[in-house]
Formats: sequence, C-alpha cells, structure tokens
Amino acid sequence: MEPTLQHYLTYIRVERGYTENTLAAYRSDLEQFQRFARSRQVERWEQLTPEILQRFTALLRERHYRTATITRKVASVRSFLSFLFAEGILERELVEWLPLPHVGQRLPHPLSKAEMNTLLETTEQDRTPLGLRDSAILELLYATGIRATETVALTLHDVDWEQHIVTCYGKGQRERQIPLHERARASLRLYVEEGRPFLLRDRKEQRLFINRLGHPLSRQGLWYIIRRRAREAGLPEVSPHTLRHTFATHLLDGGAGIREIQHFLGHANVTITQIYTKVTDPHKREVYNRAHPRAFRESSSS
Repeated sequence: MEPTLQHYLTYIRVERGYTENTLAAYRSDLEQFQRFARSRQVERWEQLTPEILQRFTALLRERHYRTATITRKVASVRSFLSFLFAEGILERELVEWLPLPHVGQRLPHPLSKAEMNTLLETTEQDRTPLGLRDSAILELLYATGIRATETVALTLHDVDWEQHIVTCYGKGQRERQIPLHERARASLRLYVEEGRPFLLRDRKEQRLFINRLGHPLSRQGLWYIIRRRAREAGLPEVSPHTLRHTFATHLLDGGAGIREIQHFLGHANVTITQIYTKVTDPHKREVYNRAHPRAFRESSSS
C-alpha cells in the first residue's frame, strides 16, 4: 500500500504542480485513510469496498471534525481513489461511495475602506527597516490581492519598476502579472532601498521580504506581522486572506469586471470569484435605494 501512496504523492507534486502546503495536507489525509483501511484488515488497495469508505466518513463525523475539514479529507481520498482506478489498481470506480458533505458557502469579511486606511496608517510613522518592510507588505497585499504563499515567495526580480507590475506564481505554478499603483510602488521602493539592506545577512539573497534575522520571511512570519499591525489599528482578527478579500471587494465596488478580478486573484474558475458579488450585495442595495426614483420615495416615506 505504501509504495502506491508515495507514487500518488509524487504524481500530484510533479504532474499536477501542487504546492508543498497542499502536498502536506494530502499526505496527512491519505496517511490517516491508510491507517483506517489497515485497521479494517485492508492489506492491499484492491480490497477497498464501499462499506469501508462509508465507515471512514462516519468515523470523521464521530471525531467531530468541522465540516470543512471533513470535506477536505474526503476530497483527498476521492482524488486518490480516482488515481487508483486510472492506474488499474481498482477494478471499479469507488468515488461515488464517498460523497462530499455539503458545506455552506462562507462569505468573506473584507475590511471597509476606512478600516483599511487605519491599518495602513499603523506604519506611516515607522521608518525603521522593519517598519518600512511592514508598510511595503500591507500596501502590496492591498494593491494586488496575492496569497500569503505568493507574497513570501516573491523575489527582487518579480517587481518590474518600469512596467509597474508584479509577477507571482500561484497554484500549479501558474504565472500572472498584476499592476502596482503608485503608492504601493513607492512603499516597495522605499523598503528595497532603505529598509531591506539593513535586514540582509547574505547579500546574495533574492527573496523580497526578509525577517529580522536576515532570512526569507515565512508564511507564519507574514501572518504575525499582519495580526500585530491589526491589533495596533484596533481591528479584529485580520489575516493575509482578509486583505485578499478586501482587495477583490473594493475592486468590484469600484466597477472592475469579474473576469479582471478572476485574473488578479489567480482563480482557475470564475465561479470561485463570483462569491465577491454576494459580498457587495449590501453596497448594490444602497446604490439602488439612492438612485432609483421609486426606491428613493419608498425609503423616504418609511
């Protein structure tokens, strides 16, 4: 069983281009499934049955995993089962016996424009190397909506100062380019020229963002910076993903098309991006009430 599992993990890393974080999640989920299968006297993957699969999902519920976690684990196993069938290891497709649980769609909670400005203001008077770095990070995330993993992977060569764009590599190593507005460019340049040199320990280091020890900034380090700056601004829990939601929502509010936002966010499917149209529904209602003559009269009379 183990060699087949390792072969699959190599396949999704090499052929599918999955990131290390995604690969680690698949490995954890499938190793759990393998342990469960062995506990049911399964010594070869060919011995899997619909009853075993159904019992696995029941076990996940009994352990009180969140629905989103169960969905992820089931999705990992479903993908593996499809691989086993395609490789001829399973004689029949078993995916249908492992349905995905229904997950209610969670709407993003973006910051308002006033809240975003308050967050950005936390670094305005901090001219230390770390302060310049934090300012550049906040401005970049709000200007581009890139993911945390994409942010910490950026190198100096990914910023094109003449074309005013940043190039990042998303899921499956798909490359995309995103414009940089003047304020973000100015903040990045100030950090690169006056902050980053004081943080470096190795002059050959090409990663854009550096931690206080002179090493490339990690995802955990990025989360810590944003949480700390959010606390300084008196804001509730804020993450890199919050800023990604904020970027997309504010773009949509400003009139950007859903296809353009899909490109900026690096979504493979536009249906993922369309969640932001739900986020802005209250904004649309406000505009409607203010602009439509009958709606205006009705709201006035009430």
